[in-house]
Amino acid sequence: MAVKSTNMVTPEIRDDHHHKKNIPLRKVLAPIVISVFAVYLTIGITLGALPTLIKNELKFDSFTVGIVMGLQFLATLLTRAYAGKLTDTLGAKISNHRGIFLVSAAGILYIAGSSFVHFPLLALGLLILSRIIHGISESMMVTGALTWGIGLVGAHNSGKVMTWNGISMYGGIALGAPLSMWMGSQFGVIAPFTLILLLSVVSWLSTAKLPTLEVDPAHVRTPFYKVIAKVSDQGLALAFSSIGFACIASFIALLFAEKSWENASLAFVCFGGFYILTRILFASLPDKYGGYKVALVSFAIEIVGQLFIGFSHSGWMAIVGCALTGIGFSLVFPSLGVLAIKKVSHQMRGTALGAYSAFFDLSLGLAGPIAGIIAGWFGYQSIYFFGAISGLLAILILTVRKSGHQ
Repeated sequence: MAVKSTNMVTPEIRDDHHHKKNIPLRKVLAPIVISVFAVYLTIGITLGALPTLIKNELKFDSFTVGIVMGLQFLATLLTRAYAGKLTDTLGAKISNHRGIFLVSAAGILYIAGSSFVHFPLLALGLLILSRIIHGISESMMVTGALTWGIGLVGAHNSGKVMTWNGISMYGGIALGAPLSMWMGSQFGVIAPFTLILLLSVVSWLSTAKLPTLEVDPAHVRTPFYKVIAKVSDQGLALAFSSIGFACIASFIALLFAEKSWENASLAFVCFGGFYILTRILFASLPDKYGGYKVALVSFAIEIVGQLFIGFSHSGWMAIVGCALTGIGFSLVFPSLGVLAIKKVSHQMRGTALGAYSAFFDLSLGLAGPIAGIIAGWFGYQSIYFFGAISGLLAILILTVRKSGHQ
């Protein structure tokens, strides 16, 4: 048994160095980043187009809008385990491409739903189905993309892979929403959803020529709940640090309206812009200095940003707080992710990434309602103290768990 275990480890090291030597980092990252960007552009498109379609065209209320929009998040969360298993057993390329295929299926259903505006219940049913499929596709596609990229360039470049994937994800969402609004106003409600089909083709073609990672069919898989336990330190820290982002995404516009401040859109732009800029300039930090150190610095900056918003007496002070939050939150996912994947064998990377990402999904799902209750009691500005406290809890979890393992 000892000989078998040694043979299992050696291919992982040789694989990583083999791919790193023969495939330059940029030749792996570029197609994967394009593929992920195209898919997240489709997600941004739905965020811009669906609420208007459901409320103005189909005449449903805001609660229905919220339910339909939230279904994608729920589907992504519930299929993280399946996506990880698929990636580890059949291969990252298969998981990625099946996810892209489901994006196409969701696009067809979006088109069908937007075509039956005169039959609201039928249209709503089609849109609900499309949201579920879109959520499943996101889970499979991004888990496959991350595992694929890390496997091809080596675990020592995992921080760069996660960082650039994050840039493409947030960039796609940020551009997709205004793009869909413009297309809808110029070409009609069906046009943005038609673009989803084109983007799914672009996503598939961009990675079609990348080599396939080998899968070890003899590897004994660790159950998903045990993998969750392995990455729970990083996952819980990620979950608490994500609350500040959720508070900005859901309530910063309402805070500006409550205070009669101008330039609420600039708050979003500064958060997103500094988030992306930080990732571009400092993508190598988690790999160079270690995920633990970079995560702690990131938490501290994010906490300062949340306090700026919480104590702000002008719109510009709140905008600075959003920018600082973007800088701090930017490297949290790759920094903690570098630590998480070190806890499993290379055959379980997909499952580990799925389990780790599930904490982020869960955080975004819970943060909104909790922050809404806090805002109802104490006002919108108070929720950013909630965000700052959550950042402190992230630091506490990471440091206590680290000292406990030493």
